[in-house]
This record gives sequence, structure tokens and C-alpha cells, in this order.
Amino acid sequence: MHGTMGLRGLLCVCLASLLTLQAMPAQGSPTRSPKGGKKRPALDTAVDGVVIQSLKVNCKVTSRFSHCVITSQVVNNADEAKEVAFDVEIPRTAFISDFAITAGENAFLGDIKDKVTAWKQYRKAAISGENTGLVRASGRTMEQFAIQVTIGPRSKATFRLTYEEVLRRKLMQYDIVIKVKPKQLVQHFEIDVDIFEPRGISKLDAQASFLPKELAAQLIKKSFSGKEGHVLFHPTVGQQQSCPTCSTTLLNGDFKVTYDVNRDKACDLLVADNHFAHFFAPRNLTKLNKNVVFVIDISSSMEGQKVKQTKEALLKILGDLRPEDYFDLVLFGSAVQSWRGSLVQASAANLDAARNFVQHFSLAGSTNLNGGLLQGIEILNKAQGSLPELSDHASILIMLTDGEPTEGVTDHTQILKNVRDAIRGKFPLYNLGFGHDVDLKFLEVMSLENNGRVQRIYEDHDATQQLQGFYEQVANPLLRDVELLYPWDAVSALTQHHHKQYYEGSEIIVAGRIADHKLSSFKADVQAYGEGQEFKTTCLVDEEEMKKLLRERGHMLENHVERLWAYLTIQELLAKRMKLEGAEKANVSAKALKMSLAYQFVTPLTSMTIRGMADQDGLEPLIDKALEDSLPLEMVGPRKTFVLLASQPSPTRPSSEVQQLPNQVTGVDTDPHFLIHVPQKEDTLCFNINEEPGVVLSLVQDPDTGFSVNGQLIGNEASGPGKHEGTYFGRLGIANPATGFQLEVTPQNITLNPGSGGPIFSWRDQASLRQNEVVVTINRKRNLVVSVEDGGTFEVVLHRVWKGSAICQDFLGFYVLDSHRMSARTHGLLGQFFHPFDYKVFDLHPGSDPTKTDATMVVKKRWLTVTRGLQKDYSKDPRHGAEVTCWFIHNNGDGLIDGVHTDYIVPDIF
Repeated sequence: MHGTMGLRGLLCVCLASLLTLQAMPAQGSPTRSPKGGKKRPALDTAVDGVVIQSLKVNCKVTSRFSHCVITSQVVNNADEAKEVAFDVEIPRTAFISDFAITAGENAFLGDIKDKVTAWKQYRKAAISGENTGLVRASGRTMEQFAIQVTIGPRSKATFRLTYEEVLRRKLMQYDIVIKVKPKQLVQHFEIDVDIFEPRGISKLDAQASFLPKELAAQLIKKSFSGKEGHVLFHPTVGQQQSCPTCSTTLLNGDFKVTYDVNRDKACDLLVADNHFAHFFAPRNLTKLNKNVVFVIDISSSMEGQKVKQTKEALLKILGDLRPEDYFDLVLFGSAVQSWRGSLVQASAANLDAARNFVQHFSLAGSTNLNGGLLQGIEILNKAQGSLPELSDHASILIMLTDGEPTEGVTDHTQILKNVRDAIRGKFPLYNLGFGHDVDLKFLEVMSLENNGRVQRIYEDHDATQQLQGFYEQVANPLLRDVELLYPWDAVSALTQHHHKQYYEGSEIIVAGRIADHKLSSFKADVQAYGEGQEFKTTCLVDEEEMKKLLRERGHMLENHVERLWAYLTIQELLAKRMKLEGAEKANVSAKALKMSLAYQFVTPLTSMTIRGMADQDGLEPLIDKALEDSLPLEMVGPRKTFVLLASQPSPTRPSSEVQQLPNQVTGVDTDPHFLIHVPQKEDTLCFNINEEPGVVLSLVQDPDTGFSVNGQLIGNEASGPGKHEGTYFGRLGIANPATGFQLEVTPQNITLNPGSGGPIFSWRDQASLRQNEVVVTINRKRNLVVSVEDGGTFEVVLHRVWKGSAICQDFLGFYVLDSHRMSARTHGLLGQFFHPFDYKVFDLHPGSDPTKTDATMVVKKRWLTVTRGLQKDYSKDPRHGAEVTCWFIHNNGDGLIDGVHTDYIVPDIF
């Protein structure tokens, strides 16, 4: 295997920094202490014969645009193949733009395609539009990229990952965070950050959370002068040791570089290659007085640490209000209550009264989110309309909630409309989602529609500090109604250039294209309203200065301006598509996809394949980035093995096989009604199974692979004496014994491999899971999709109990979306219908129910009396369903199914 390697595991994207090896290092021969003096036993940096020869993180920042490359070289000195893991974390807001593996003489390069094309081309079982990679959210601001690789004996491999992002200024500085976690001593370890800012650098610092301050001061080299800044961290092997005789490493934590630029001018206009970037962050402005209303969830789910930390944060925030500010507090549980019901000045007496109110309020019932928000909006609207002295203040609405709306108006679409219509663009709404049960996408859309943003508050010991930290970012508005204006005939493709408010310590960035002949006359005007007066300024382009900058920085500066514009544009399009539906959403998605491909960014709409790498079936691995509207969960099960085959092309599936349609799409839902769609007849058959609660039925069983789906019935009380007691599926077991895969699904939880203590997910989660040949996608509160390579694709629909429903408990529906690759011997109440069969219907006549038609059906050489009726297909709309006309087979499907229905009763779901 010399010179080649195998790749195990799924490529997953996400987001930065360093290589992981799982084994412990071995002891070696003596060496001299790095500080001189006596010799001590040295450490062989190899882990089971494998050495991380070098690990470098090189970041070049030009005008707030960061371009980082992580390069690692691994050497296997053993006489047998060894496995390592390239495991890095990068900022969640970054886009991966390149990934490559070099093994011996072979190079395997990333190739970015649109996600659907990549999925269809390289995965056998496609779930259109869903995430194809394994996604892991590793922290509050970071995501993870991991790949398992087996290195051949006496050979080496090099990994190179590139990611890019625009740095955002917060609280007077830009942050570059690099996650350091190599898990072993590294022969050549280096972090090199090079910064070039045309305005000049005003401050530069670097900290390593994993080092004592004295050692950090010794090992971190930092300097800045004029436009250039530099940070270097290059510890020797000895300096990496956790103690003088230890084989473990100190390197485990965040390496953080912070800097800011000179603010001698209100704005900075950078132009190169017919693109511009406009940075606006004026200094020495008088702070605007503000009108702020805090809308706080006090439902019972806030009990415990959440309400305690919320109160602590509110008390601190009240202490930070200035006497010229005006404020009020709105609380919502089942009912809505406000502290004053109108804005009051932040006088000492009012602040004391507000603190007393905060300290003593108690929790109350459900979550009337709609009512709470509308009350807060009304308070701000009344103040602006009836109190002229407050009309020039900056109005801000901040809402905190930890869950779903469950009282009053609960429909998300209606709440969004109500809030939008009430605010009417007059002030921003900032939503804080406390914990993981909150629907962050819903809150984000609401904030985006109302000039604000969303932030998750993590349930942790520092939640109070998180709340305060967010407030500090919006606590000091300096300008309102900020317009950045450009000559209409000179620019195109502008990013967002109107902002409701500008806050101290932040920065507004606008980018766009410039027409060729307009460069010399290009300028930017800024208009806004400050404290007591209108604010105006103009930024001009100095062509000579631009040429000088290009010479100083070289082509990199030129390229960075265009890529900065592309990054901002894609980010804004991805945010915009969240607020749209139908054709509008498709149009915006198409624009974002086109730009992602043009600039080779891995975004939620694209995937990166690794050319030349293939698994045993000839499938190439994928790199994916999760959609930002979900905080994905992750599960690592037994991994699929990929092998690098540089000279052997990947086999492709015959086009006829790819395009082949399933013979039937079947499903079972409600009481339970079985639906058999027969495309050849353009018709549907249906039957019920009447059994006792607790009975387990075999739905799908493939004897060739062992794959099975079984469902257990739960009961629903009969509506009256002598009436049928309804039964529904309350538990499903999906298993693939060949790979040890088991999935237990109930209306409450989704459990992977329950027999071995696997992870448990709720229907509130959004997750993409993969174990060997099975992909499981949980779509929050909607459905669950299971796709089996060389098998089928199946959907589980969750039915919640709605108000007024005749059903008293939640239950499940099960649908078969694709079955044509299941073996010919597949059976079960649904599985027996996966393959073509024929039937004839004739002699239509009125039945015992005059409103329905009876007929004679000949199927499987049996003559049956069937009835034309209606059933509902809930695969698209779990609440209302779609009515389907079908031929109903009586007596538990007798005559249609093989044998009798009791033949399909099994002892357990697995």
C-alpha cells in the first residue's frame, strides 16, 4: 500500500483548525531541554508510528477579508498501514473554498458542484434538496470538518484546507479565532497571521487560552506598524509539552488574534478590478438617546437557571441605561403584562422600581409570543407618535424566548405578518433564542424582516454574560436611518446599503461593481441622522493611492476586493431566501448558487467532491455545509471506507437505472389506512388493518438483506359505546442487520441504535445522520427521511394532536418514496406491493351505501367486492392531508394481501 491510502468516514463540513490523532505518543530517547541545562528523557512525537511532521495555519487578512490555509503533513514510519484523522474547526460563518490531499505522487483535489448534481452523481440513494454530508456543530461559533485516512507503510500524506470570510467588527475590534487541538506533540507547529489594512492598524493583540500568561508572552510574537501587522506562534516540541516529562500537549483551546484599524476618517473606500468595498465606522459621534423595550418570555419552560440568568442580565442591563434613555418591560406567559405600559425615563427612581419588578416577577403558563411582541411594538409606536421629544431617539425592541408560541396566535406565518405590519420598518427587532428547543429559523426570519438579527443564547453557566454581551453591541446607537449612496450610473450589484441604525464599535460594509469608465469619478455619500442633527459625509477614491496599495500588497489585494463582494452578496442572498417562498425563493436561490459556483465557495447550496477518491462502489466523498437556519446535530457511527484510486475512473450508474421510477409508492397512516399507489393504472388501492393496541405489524421485510420496518399500534378511546376503537402507529422500528443499524421512532423521540445506548433526538431537532449505507434526515417538526443505498427511501410523518382533533395522542405515518432497488423477495404488508402486479375492476354498481360505488376486482386470481372511497395521504401535509380516491378492500385487505393479516404480526419492532 506504499504511496496510497484509504479514506474512512464521511467528509463533513462545517467549520477551524487542527489535526487530530487518537493514539497516545510513545516514549523515546533523551534530548536536551529547550531552555538548556540537563538532559531529560525526550519524547518521540510519533503516535503508534505516525508523526505529524508539520501543522501550519496561515491566515492572510486584507481589508477585513480573511483567507486561511491549514496545511498538515503526516508521516507513517511503521511497516504497516495506520489510520489518522484530519479533524479541524473553522468559523461557522466561513466558506470553504479548497481542499486537497496529496499522497505520494498523487493529488486529489476538491471540485465544487451544485448540491443536487453532486448528490445525484455520487450517492446512490438521493434525498433531493437535503444535506448530503455529516454535519457537526462543535461550538457556539465554530463548526467541524473531519476525515479519517489510512496512510500506507513508510509513506506520507499532506492535507490542505482553505476557507475564507469577511471579518465583522464587534465592540471596537475584529476577531480571528483559530481552534488549536492537535492531541499530540507536533514536530513543526506554526500559526502565522499576516494583516494588511490600507487605513493603518491601530491595535493588535493575540492570546492563547491554553497557555499561562507568562509562557504566552514568551511564545507569541506580535508586531504592527502602519498598514501591516504580524502574529507568529511557533512553539518547539519541548514548549508544547504539558510538563517537562509529559508526553501530552499543552495545545488545546483557542488562539485569538484581535485588531482594529485607524479611524481618522469616517469612511474608507477601496477600489480594485472594477469592484469596491466601502467601510463606514465614524468616530467621535454623540450617542443617541434610545427608546428600548424588553419583551421577555416568562412561560413555565423558563423555570430554573434560565429565568435566574435572565433576571441577572436584566438587572445589569438596567444599570447600564443612561438617564436620557426611555424604557419599558413586557412579560408574556399565557397572558401578557407590561411593567408600565408606556415608556418611562431611566431616572434613578424608575430604575429602582424596574429592578424590584424584575426581581419579583414569577413564571406563568404557556407562551403568548405574538401578544408579547405586539404589546412591545405598541409601546414604542405610541411613544413615537404622541411624544415628539422621543421621535429623534433610536427605538429598539429586544425579545427573549426559549420555546414555541403555544398561546394566542400560534401560526408562524400569521405571527410574522402581525409583527411586520405593526413595526412597518420603523425600528429594529432583535430576537434572542434561549436554549435548543427554540425554533431559531422562525426567529431569524422575523428579525430579518424587521431590520434586526437573531442570536442563540446557550444554556450554560455564562448565559447571563451572553445576554449582556449581546446588549452591549446595540446599547450605544450613534446614527439612525443610515443611507450609503453611490452614483446611479456607476455601480451595480450593490450589497445592503441602508441600515436602520449604526452602533458604536461596529462597522457597515457595502460592496459592489463599478463601471469601467466611472472609476475616476467614483465616490460614496453617506446620509444619516445623529443626535440633534443630520449627518453627511463623502468618500472619494484616490486613484494614485489605489495604485500604490496594489503595488504594496500585490495581486492579492485586487482579488480580495471582488471575493469580499462575492462573499457578502452570497450571505445576503442566503438570508433573503429564508424569507421567501415559491418562485421568488427559487430565483434568489439560483442567484446564490450561480455565485457560489463562480467563486468556488462551499455554501449551503453547493457540495465539494474529491476528484480521484472513491469507495469500494466507486462513489466519491462529499463535503457539505449545513443550512444556517438549523443548528445541526451529529452522530458518528461505523464509517464507510473510501479508497484513493488515482488511475482508476469511478464507475457510474447506468442512466436507465438512475431514471427508473419506482413501481409503487405506498404508505400507511391514521387508523391505520394502507395506501397502494399503482402508477401503471393511475389508480390507488386501500385497506385497513383492525388489530389491538400493542400489536406489532411487519410493514417491510427484505430477506435478501435483512432490512425491515415494523410498526407497533397504539389505541385511541372509542367515541361511544359499540364504536370502533381507533388504532394508530405509535412506534416504528427500522433495521438493517447487515450493518448493525437500528432506528426507533416514536412521536416523542428518534433513537439511533437503542440496544447499544445510541444518541436520542427529538422532533424539534434538525439533523443529518449517516451510518454506513443509511442516511437519516430529521426535518424539524415535519418528517424523517431514511435512505438506504442499494435499497429504498422511506418517510416517517409526525402527526401532532391538534386542538379539536378526535384523536387524543400523537402518532406516526409511514410512506415509501422509492422502492425499485429493493429485492424481488421483499414482503410485508407494504413490501409485497413494491413490484408490479395486475388487477382488473368491472361491474361497477351502487353498494350498500348509496353514496359509494361497489365493483368487482380480480387480483391474484381472486374475485373481490371493493368499494370506491376516499382516504387521505399525509406525506405532504401532516395536518390536513390530501384526499385520495381509492378502491377499498374489505376485511383487513383479505384477498389483496398474501395470506391473512395475522400472518404479519411479529413479536417486536426489531
